[in-house]
Amino acid sequence: MQVINSYKVKIVNMNDCLKETIEIYRKAVSYFINVVTSERELLEKLSSKYRVNLIEHLTHSTKDNPHPEYDGFDRQFYKFPSYLRRSAIMDAMGIVSSYYSNLENYKEERYTQVSSGKKFKKKAPKLQVKHYKCPALYRGNMFKMLDRNHAQIKIYKNNDWVWLKASLRKQGIKYIEKNCRGREFSPILVRKGRNYYLQFAYENKVEFRETSLKDRVVVSVDLGINHSAVCSAVDSKGTVTGRKFINQPEEKDLMNHLVGRLCRKQKQSGKKAKLTRAWNKINNLKREITNRTVHEIVSFAEKVNADTVVFEYLDRFPKIKGSRNKRIRMKLQMWTKIAIQNKVKHKAHSAGMRFSRVTPKNTSLLAYDGSGSVKRNKDNFSLCTFSTGKQYNCDLSASYNIGARYFIREYQKSIPAKEWSEAVAKELGLLRRTQSTLATLISLAGVVQIEK
Repeated sequence: MQVINSYKVKIVNMNDCLKETIEIYRKAVSYFINVVTSERELLEKLSSKYRVNLIEHLTHSTKDNPHPEYDGFDRQFYKFPSYLRRSAIMDAMGIVSSYYSNLENYKEERYTQVSSGKKFKKKAPKLQVKHYKCPALYRGNMFKMLDRNHAQIKIYKNNDWVWLKASLRKQGIKYIEKNCRGREFSPILVRKGRNYYLQFAYENKVEFRETSLKDRVVVSVDLGINHSAVCSAVDSKGTVTGRKFINQPEEKDLMNHLVGRLCRKQKQSGKKAKLTRAWNKINNLKREITNRTVHEIVSFAEKVNADTVVFEYLDRFPKIKGSRNKRIRMKLQMWTKIAIQNKVKHKAHSAGMRFSRVTPKNTSLLAYDGSGSVKRNKDNFSLCTFSTGKQYNCDLSASYNIGARYFIREYQKSIPAKEWSEAVAKELGLLRRTQSTLATLISLAGVVQIEK
């Protein structure tokens, strides 16, 4: 599998002059979006290579093509570099292609809903001309590395394209030399806040661990409310070999305090008030919680030599009721959970581990020992009471069930249908995956023999 990792290096000696370069590139992308949309029928008949050539022929004047059909590009974007022009064309084609794909999906979804007699309230996608794309600085044409900490980049300054010397942050270059390997791509000029960076990307080939099912170990993760994450290392027989609780109480307490302050300010100034500074602080804390949680999950998985990291499927956003303060906090938690899954997936693949998800229904509701539904503690929501009277951590029990559902699914794939039917007859918890627990996996491992 090919995995691409990227890292930003701060440009320390220039800020103001780089703003024009990004702005004029985005204007060029907007210009090409209109051209690609107008010539879409003709472009569909050509391969991707000839599509770029066609758009260039229609917009850029040369000695052999002095009068292009769209002659406004050269006047509006004087001396625009050729490689940057082709990059803008490819970005524009990707945006237009994505729009029409989304439009086709929308039409299919609407037809399915309406034909079945259901209401369809979803709005149709719109083609946005303004996009926040960043320019790729192609080596030789737009970017030259002079020495370890200095590079020469071509930027737009004083209505002309000129070469300037950029000083790169030493710590960033040192990190790249130590950690980044593989095929290197051309850097991208990006802006974050008031600073500008060169984003370097590297492609590596990763081989996943090929472990037999009976020797496999997974790390199952439950993203809770009181804890950022609870991890359990589970093997194919249902044995739990490791546990880890991950939490950032100080950051969460500060974020809840900021959300409360935000709601009070919005109540005073109106809900449509932007309050950029308050949101920046909240988003920075959310990002810090996400990064720390991801690092600890992957470190724990590497420590126990896990083959797969398993999560619940949490892409569907639930309807949230209650006060505005509560709704904002719950939305932030959902955004954080989705961001954690996406980052863990990338880091796990980089480390040679697979990533999987299982159905989330009843993972927290059912006790891991198969005794039935649990009752939450009203004073401490992270604790629950089993029907047997046993008190246990609810998130830890859910993480056991998540790992069990992964192995039950793998067992079903690896054995004949007849043998699986016999196992279901002995263990009724296998009838529906939403009723499966760790006790179900232990019973299944006792009646089914896995040879590989």
